[in-house]
Amino acid sequence: MLVCLLPFAVAWGSTRLLANLIFENETFSQIPLIPLVATFLIVENRRFVFSNVSSSWTMAVALFVPGAISLIASYMNLWHLTATNPQSLFMFAVVCIWLGAFALFFGGSAFRTALFPLLFLLFMVPIPEPALSKTIYLLQAGSAVFVEAFFALAGIPYRRQQFVFDLPGISIRIAEECSGIRSTLALLITTVLASYIFLKSPGRRLLLCLAVVPIALFKNGLRIATLSILAVYVNPDFLYGNLHQRGGIVFFIIALIPMALLLKFLQKNEARSFAALSVAGVHPSPSQAVLRNNT
Repeated sequence: MLVCLLPFAVAWGSTRLLANLIFENETFSQIPLIPLVATFLIVENRRFVFSNVSSSWTMAVALFVPGAISLIASYMNLWHLTATNPQSLFMFAVVCIWLGAFALFFGGSAFRTALFPLLFLLFMVPIPEPALSKTIYLLQAGSAVFVEAFFALAGIPYRRQQFVFDLPGISIRIAEECSGIRSTLALLITTVLASYIFLKSPGRRLLLCLAVVPIALFKNGLRIATLSILAVYVNPDFLYGNLHQRGGIVFFIIALIPMALLLKFLQKNEARSFAALSVAGVHPSPSQAVLRNNT
């Protein structure tokens, strides 16, 4: 615990910048929750994780070195980084040091067994620029496609110019704030966690995670189209009211429905595959058996 707290004490200036980012930018408000989830997963599986405890100096040094370099670079801002990049570099340094500390105190075997919750900590790293801007732009573009499809399906007359839609009496623009980046990140993190808990096959886990993109775009397009239609035919205040400001959770729940259905389908498909292997006399590997029994 002392080793894990050390980088925050050493780079106190970077720690304050990170805290400001978390409290002022909702896109990264999930950062404090990630270590809690990772810790829970490790504690829940502690009987398997800590069944063979040792110390791995080689693995620890391999993680401590890039962590220390990143920590120094973020603290001194050697590369004159802007936007959220100093915080991204600092958080990457913290994660490397945490992983190195785990390898140092518990060894390579425990590290490999706890690999998923340890790598899950990477969700603490804010998306750096220009990757964040490009991701937001792609979400804007994808959402605009779905918005256009919903308008056409509902028979709403419109004229589109990139991210601007001229509707009867109003014009809307899919701004960066309307890209759905926050809910998409939340949906991705939730899906990655669910795939680890409920699925065993890497291919099925990947398929579930890839489904996040179209479903997130569908959800965001539905939200924008719904608010726009209500603004045109009911009250223009819908573009600024509670449904716009606080209604994201409603559409997030809507997005969870197809994700849950796909997860259920993949679970059943996986169960049939295991049953077929059992009938054929092929048994899952010990690691698969441990994971299945533990889940």
